[in-house]
Amino acid sequence: MAHEDRGHYAQKHPDAKQNPEIADKITAAAKDGTLDCASAHRIAKSLGIDPAQVGIQADLLELRIARCQMGLFGYGPGKKNLDPDVSVDGPLKDDIINTQKEGSLSCRHGWELAKAHKISKTEMGSACEKLEIKIKPCQLGAF
Repeated sequence: MAHEDRGHYAQKHPDAKQNPEIADKITAAAKDGTLDCASAHRIAKSLGIDPAQVGIQADLLELRIARCQMGLFGYGPGKKNLDPDVSVDGPLKDDIINTQKEGSLSCRHGWELAKAHKISKTEMGSACEKLEIKIKPCQLGAF
């Protein structure tokens, strides 16, 4: 959802119910109406649940997800944390191109490729941006 949708994130999940255990952990980690991506993933890991469940609960709490670990959003209004000078060639480029579908690569696949190529998630986000490959869907459901 876009910034103009702030305060209406719960509408994405009309049938979802608040889970008190997840909500308590999210509330403890949230700052200034946001939950950063890394904290959301730590919560999911600590509870042994899929990150999407944390994303849904954050939406029900009307919290914005910030500081995407791939650098794509949440670094200030309209700002990304990407390196436009990242080098994208050889096996990395081939793997991104071969893994993407219809111009998109899932966040989860981006993380897997970053690990396989021993680069940071932000470098992977930068590489995809340079190749004009969209990252979607987000593991937390932000997009």
